[in-house]
Amino acid sequence: MEEEKGYKFVDKRRIFKEDSQSTQQNQETQNTQETQQTQETQPLPPVNFSTFIVSLSSSALVHLGEIPDPTTGQYNKNLILAKQTIDILQMLKEKTKGNLDPDEEALLTNILFDLRVKYVKQVQK
Repeated sequence: MEEEKGYKFVDKRRIFKEDSQSTQQNQETQNTQETQQTQETQPLPPVNFSTFIVSLSSSALVHLGEIPDPTTGQYNKNLILAKQTIDILQMLKEKTKGNLDPDEEALLTNILFDLRVKYVKQVQK
């Protein structure tokens, strides 16, 4: 599919300080709306145990400051939330013991190991 090409008109006149601030806020709102529309049109992966584990892992990585927050694009650390997410993954491993296929079990084990190593490195800094 071809993207529709359009024109964007931006008033660059700076008559009043309030006008420039409201223009900047309007542009930020428009950018947020465009991002939301793009996200809504992208198909989501099917929900299964592996995608759930990867989602929790991604959340822990955001809290560890390893990857940027997808909503803000900024790197932030929150070690308390990172630890809580790692603990949730550990609880899931214990509660699902014997009920996972070998690939799911290996994924969960490897993710927990990697997250724990990253967490310990962050705590030691």
